[in-house]
Amino acid sequence: MKIVVVGCTHAGTAAVVNMKELYPDSQITIYEKNDNISFLSCGIALSVGNVVTEPEKLFYNSPDNLASQGIVTNMKHEVLDIDFDNKKLSVKNLVTNEIIEDSYDKLVLTLGSWPIVPKFEGGNLENILLCKNYDHAKTIIEKSKNAKNVVVIGAGYIGVELAEAFEMRNKNVTLIDAENRIMAKYLDKEFTDIAQEEFTKRGVNLVLGQKVQKFEGTDKVSKVVTDKGEFEADLVVLCIGFAPNTKLVKGKLDTLSNGAIIIDEYMRTSKEDVFAAGDCCVVRYNPANENRYIPLATNAVRMGTLVAKNLVKPTLKYMGTQGTSGIKIYDLCIASTGLTEEVAKSTTSLNVASVTAVDNYRPEFMPTFEEAKLKLVYDKDTRKVVGGQIISKIDLTQFMNTLSVVIQNEMTVEELAMTDFFFQPHFNKPWSLLNTAALMAL
Repeated sequence: MKIVVVGCTHAGTAAVVNMKELYPDSQITIYEKNDNISFLSCGIALSVGNVVTEPEKLFYNSPDNLASQGIVTNMKHEVLDIDFDNKKLSVKNLVTNEIIEDSYDKLVLTLGSWPIVPKFEGGNLENILLCKNYDHAKTIIEKSKNAKNVVVIGAGYIGVELAEAFEMRNKNVTLIDAENRIMAKYLDKEFTDIAQEEFTKRGVNLVLGQKVQKFEGTDKVSKVVTDKGEFEADLVVLCIGFAPNTKLVKGKLDTLSNGAIIIDEYMRTSKEDVFAAGDCCVVRYNPANENRYIPLATNAVRMGTLVAKNLVKPTLKYMGTQGTSGIKIYDLCIASTGLTEEVAKSTTSLNVASVTAVDNYRPEFMPTFEEAKLKLVYDKDTRKVVGGQIISKIDLTQFMNTLSVVIQNEMTVEELAMTDFFFQPHFNKPWSLLNTAALMAL
C-alpha cells in the first residue's frame, strides 16, 4: 500500500507514526514545505518569556526520526496539484526547483492552518511578524531583544500569552483586539474581567473594542493606528486567528465557505481513499451539535490517529470535540470547555442558563486554601450541560477535562449533581465544585 501524506505538523505526525505501526509493510511518503515537523507553536510565548530556554525543545519528533523508521520524509517539498481521479500529485522540490510526479493508493491531507493576515496599509513594513511556526518563533525572539514598545494584535490565547511574556521581559506592551474583552470566545465576562485586571495591574495597555486600520513607519514599523487611537511600536505580532490552509484542494473537495475540508466520522473526505485531519478540517462540535472550525493541537493529534485506524476500513469513530482549552496568566489558572453563555446565546438556538459556584477549593481548617470560581452552562429545556469555565490561583483546570466528558456523554445537571467524586481534605471538599455548581442549577 502506497500512502502519501501532505503536510506534517501535529495531525500528519500522528497519522504517520500510527500508520507505520499498523501497516509496517506500507510505503509512506511525506511532503512538507518546511524543514521541520511537530513544532508546538503553543510554546512560542514560553520561549519569549524565557520559561523554555530554547525553542528547539518545542519539537516532539523529527524528520530524521521518521526516516529511521523507513518513512520517506521529503522536507522542503511543496505539492502543487493533486489529480484525485487518477491518484496523482505534482510536487516541487523547493531546494532544486525540480518538479516531480507521484502517485498514491491512500492520500492523507494534513495541510494545517495559517495565520489570518488582513491587508493593512503598511503591512509590509519590517518588524510586523506572525506567530505560528519555528521560523516565526526564532524571529520573534531575535527581534524582541532590541524592541521597547511591543504591540500584540489579537487577544485570543496566543496573543494573551505573548502579551504576558513580553511584559515579563520588561517591554512596554499594548494588546489590541476588536472585541470588547480578551479571550471572548473562550470565557464569559466575569472571568475575563479577572484576567484583564491582572494585565492592567502589571502595566499592559489593553486596547479593546478597537480595529487596526494601518501601520506607519519608514522601513520599520513605528506606529499602529486604530479607528480610535495611535500606539507606538518597535515590534508588532499579528495573532488575529487562523484559517485552513486548503488552497491546494479548493473546488476539488467538499469544504465549508472558509475552506475547511468536510470529513465524516472516519476522517474520509468527499473523494475516495482521501483522508484529512487537523487544522485544515471541520470538527464535530458536540455542545452545539454542529460542524465548526476549531483549530487545536488536541483535535489534530486525535484526528491524525483516527486516519491511521480507519485507513483500510471504517474502524474507530471520531467522537467530536468540546473545544476544551486552558491557559495560565501570571498566577491565574484558567480553563474552559464547550459553550460559554455568551457564545451559546449569540450562535445557537439553545435555551441556556448558567450558575456560578464560588468556594474555597478545600476545607478552611487546612493550613492554606484558595478561592475558586466555576461556571456551569446548561440547556434549560434538555437539562444537558453544554459548557463550563474555571479560574483559581490553584491549578484546578482538570475539572474542565472532567466536564468535557460530561458534555460529550450528554449528561444533565441532575446527573452531574449526583456524580461520584472522591473527597480528601488535602485536595477538595465533600461536595466537588462540579457537584456544587450542578446542585445550584437544580
